[in-house]
Amino acid sequence: MKFTVEVEQEDDGRWIAEVIELPGALTYGATRDLAVAAAKALSLRILAERLEQGETASDLQDITFAAA
Repeated sequence: MKFTVEVEQEDDGRWIAEVIELPGALTYGATRDLAVAAAKALSLRILAERLEQGETASDLQDITFAAA
């Protein structure tokens, strides 16, 4: 499964990263790389929770992230 990470710099200089396919997977970081890393980590936590709850199909054999 491929996830898309959209990254944008806010007016105050912070970076925001959002994983489009996972509603609520939105993070901030002082740098672009920190924001993306935090978004990936949050996404994996969301997916782990869904797996534990039986909410996610078995299509998670391969997980990749791509910048938008």
